[in-house]
Amino acid sequence: MYPSPTEWLPASLAPADTDLEVCVLTLDNMVHALSFPCHKVGTEWVDASGQTQSGIEPTHWRRWS
Repeated sequence: MYPSPTEWLPASLAPADTDLEVCVLTLDNMVHALSFPCHKVGTEWVDASGQTQSGIEPTHWRRWS
């Protein structure tokens, strides 16, 4: 069961192999939602469109809509 599409959850609770909208901290400690879907493969996060490792460390996630 998924949370509502607008509910942000901790990255530690993200499901694997599911397109998600994720938030990251910028260098100036601002929270920023990425403009492309990502998903988790094992412990790594990848850009869902290109299947490349993104090198990001999200803080939160919600369903990609």
